[in-house]
Amino acid sequence: MPKATDTILELDLNALDNNYKYIISKISPATKLLAVVKAFAYGSDSVAIAKELETLNVDYFAVAYTTEGVALRDAQIKTPILVLHPVPANFEETVNRCLEPSIYSKKILKEFIAVAESKNQIDYPIHLKFDTGLNRLGFEINEIPFIAEMLSKTNSVKVKSAFSHLAASEDLSEKDFSVGQINSFRKISEQLTSQIGYKPLLHCSNTSGILNYPEAHFDMVRSGIGLYGFGNDKEHNKHLKPIGTLKTIISQIHNVAEGESVGYNRGFFASKPTRSATLPIGHADGIPRSYGKGKGWVTINDKKAPILGNVCMDMIMVDVTHIECEEGDEAIVFGPSAKADELSAAINSISYELITAISQRVKRVVCRK
Repeated sequence: MPKATDTILELDLNALDNNYKYIISKISPATKLLAVVKAFAYGSDSVAIAKELETLNVDYFAVAYTTEGVALRDAQIKTPILVLHPVPANFEETVNRCLEPSIYSKKILKEFIAVAESKNQIDYPIHLKFDTGLNRLGFEINEIPFIAEMLSKTNSVKVKSAFSHLAASEDLSEKDFSVGQINSFRKISEQLTSQIGYKPLLHCSNTSGILNYPEAHFDMVRSGIGLYGFGNDKEHNKHLKPIGTLKTIISQIHNVAEGESVGYNRGFFASKPTRSATLPIGHADGIPRSYGKGKGWVTINDKKAPILGNVCMDMIMVDVTHIECEEGDEAIVFGPSAKADELSAAINSISYELITAISQRVKRVVCRK
């Protein structure tokens, strides 16, 4: 790829293809794969990512909210789409756009059935979310009789899948807890199937669940972060390629004399003559103020340039005293050679938070490397 001339997020579809193939190599041919493309496909480009995955014959997509599913339908995505956190205000649009809701409470089940009946739906696909220990969303096992009773009174909906979510599948020190969740989900699935009279698709594994708990693959698995190049494990990360490279350029270089300060609130004082490079990217682009003052860096000509002072809304300043560079040179914030998980660790965060925070004003450039 040519050097950047502006702040851009490059998205490598070949890396996405690699990650997809690695993940499906970990599941049986009979197991379906659901690709999670919520939050602009983890900060990338949900439409570009979904279109590529459709060419690879992915079985399902998942988004967080109805509006995200609508954007995919507007882009002519035909693959089934699960909405993980629907709200009643969007139920009519959910049905109108052939999106499939996660149903996670008595209230939500009642309200969605009412909408489905009002729109004369027959066997509209719904997905039942069960809580097995994350304590976020989901039915309890003792609510299965209520679910079965509600379903017996209508033909407007049909359970396409039942699922749960592992709370700590990436942390093998929590293996006992994860195994307990898996066993709870197995028990829930058996009771649900018995009481509703048919077996829906079953799934509870996220990316780390796929890699660490093969006994929990069931009928389908879900992958989000793995598709974007992160596996929460050094061994698996060898086989995964980050799809996003956040690039910017050096706008100006300043020579800062000893004793002078840099940036807002005089966040950096030079203890010796320092070369400071200003880059056109800031907290409005997704680089939080928790960076700066020695925390975080960019890579210029294969060398780390620490962030100086406070991150501005539209700019950061970095120390290039030790780097041969000039105005207009490219700077890499994160990418395959400058890992987002390493950069996020500098502020005790995770790769998810960094990559999903990249502002929509940053231009996305889709490519194949």
